[in-house]
Amino acid sequence: QKKTMEVQAAVGGTTEEWEALEPSVRNIIETDTLKWIFVGGKGGVGKTTCSCSIAIQLAKVRKSVLIISTDPAHNLSDAFGQKFNGAPSIVEGYSNLFAMEIDPTVEKEELEGLFMGQQSQQGGFGPAMIQELMGSLPGIDEAMSFAEVMKLVQTMQFSVIVFDTAPTGHTLRLLSFPTLLDKGIGKLMSFKSKLGPIFSQMATMFNMGDEEQMVGKMEATKKVIEEVNIQFKDPDLTSFVCVCIPEFLSLYETERLVQELNKFDIDTQNIIVNQVLFPEGDTCALCNARARMQKKYIDQIYDLYEDFHITVLPLQKEEIRTVASLEQFSEKLLTPTKPPVLP
Repeated sequence: QKKTMEVQAAVGGTTEEWEALEPSVRNIIETDTLKWIFVGGKGGVGKTTCSCSIAIQLAKVRKSVLIISTDPAHNLSDAFGQKFNGAPSIVEGYSNLFAMEIDPTVEKEELEGLFMGQQSQQGGFGPAMIQELMGSLPGIDEAMSFAEVMKLVQTMQFSVIVFDTAPTGHTLRLLSFPTLLDKGIGKLMSFKSKLGPIFSQMATMFNMGDEEQMVGKMEATKKVIEEVNIQFKDPDLTSFVCVCIPEFLSLYETERLVQELNKFDIDTQNIIVNQVLFPEGDTCALCNARARMQKKYIDQIYDLYEDFHITVLPLQKEEIRTVASLEQFSEKLLTPTKPPVLP
């Protein structure tokens, strides 16, 4: 949704009309085709609060909403004041909002442990080969965990899934998993002749039935990941919301994130600028100094991302840690807030 605004042109003093995108996340909430919504940014900028707030607003207009935390330092339980785990659980007070917390990492020792003592006389397969395989495909352990989650989510038919992601570096790796898995499973299948003698052992350990069933399940996983990869790159189905605070490092991370999302062909139209100070009077020198510093970066954000929906959220006086406070805060995502005007 666009608003027509009038601005005074810098050259010649003539008045021009230009299209400014509405400074809210209403475009995300009202786009009923969206299936995947990622919320990400630098650590400590309020990603969890924003992702929970987006999920709450989506629950008002969608049939079923799932919010997934992929950050190993889970905060969903703290935000909602309710314990979540690796299976979707209903959020108290809702009938169509679910949450789950997953750890997208698998310790190498866990995988290596499965093969301890399983040395094959043909090819010497064991922990060393597991390390070789994982070393040749960095992140394959996390990607396999991600694949399991995707298969689970796909079978549950939620209307929309919101990802509360880990800080930027982890998020970028998460988004590369579909491509990585595609390569990884392909490489594993090419190793089949070398791994043949222990494929049946692997199948038993992973509860995959016989060798043929194991290959079938790998192919099924590959198909799910291919479908997810296509959906992630479809702007009608997927969008990424960047969250930042008006400081140099956060702005730098946001630019890096936007550039990487472009490389992955993932749509991003929204930036949330969180924790913005609105000084009340001239009594607090520190508040005014911080507000002036923030304004410098807010101005840069508007210059850099003029074709984005930029939502400004004020710094709150208290922590947002209950469903009631999240519901109240979520309304601010739909109500445009003008940046503070400083003397």
